[in-house]
Amino acid sequence: MKPEAMMIFQRFSIVGILLVAPIAIAQTPPAKASAKTIYDYSVVSLDNKAVSLDTYKGKVLLIVNLASKSIYGDQVKALEELQKAYADKGLVVVGIPSTDFGAEELKDNSAIQKYYLDTEHVNFQIVSLSTVRGKDTLPLIHFLTDPKDGAGGGEIHWNFTKFLVDRKGHPVLRLEADSDPADPEFRVKIEQVLDGTFKKKDPAPKGDSPAAGDDEDDDGE
Repeated sequence: MKPEAMMIFQRFSIVGILLVAPIAIAQTPPAKASAKTIYDYSVVSLDNKAVSLDTYKGKVLLIVNLASKSIYGDQVKALEELQKAYADKGLVVVGIPSTDFGAEELKDNSAIQKYYLDTEHVNFQIVSLSTVRGKDTLPLIHFLTDPKDGAGGGEIHWNFTKFLVDRKGHPVLRLEADSDPADPEFRVKIEQVLDGTFKKKDPAPKGDSPAAGDDEDDDGE
C-alpha cells in the first residue's frame, strides 16, 4: 500500500474508533450498588459511645425494641436465657429501649442501665434510649423494616418487636410483640438462622403485620 493510501486508511480507522467508542460506553450497564447490610449501621451505647454493628460480623443478631413497663416485659428474662443458651453458637441479643409506645420505658439512660443491668441482671447488649417510630426513627430501624433489604412489615407497631439478622448481616425474620422468646417455636427459628437453614420469606406488605393487641394502651400512660 502506498504511503498516501496508508495515511488515509489510518485516518479513517481513528475516526471510526472515536465514533464507536461513545456508543460502546453508553451501552455498558452501570455497576449495581451493593445491597446494604446491618454492618452499614451503628447504635449508641448507654455511655453515649457509637458502636458500629460491623463489630458483630459473622454473628446472628436478635434486635428487640424494649420497654420495661410493658406487659411483655417478662420477655426480657426469656431474651437473657436465649443469650446464655446460644452465645457460644454466635447469637447476640441487642435491646433498644424506647418510649414510643405508651411511654412504657424509663426516660434516661442512667435509669435504663440501673434497671436492666442491676435489677434484671441482663448480659445482652442494651443500647441508648432511641426513637423507633416516626420522623426521628433510628436509621437502623428504617433498614430493618425496609421491604427490600430488611424484614419489611412497615413501621414498628409496638414494644418488643423482634428482628433476626443472619451471619451475613441480612435481616431474615420479623416477629411481633406477642411472639414469645420463651416458646419452643421461637428457639427453632433461632437455631435455623444459626445453622444457616432458615429460608427468608417475602416480607408482608406495609401495614399487614399483626397488631400487638393487649399491650396497646393509651399513649398517655
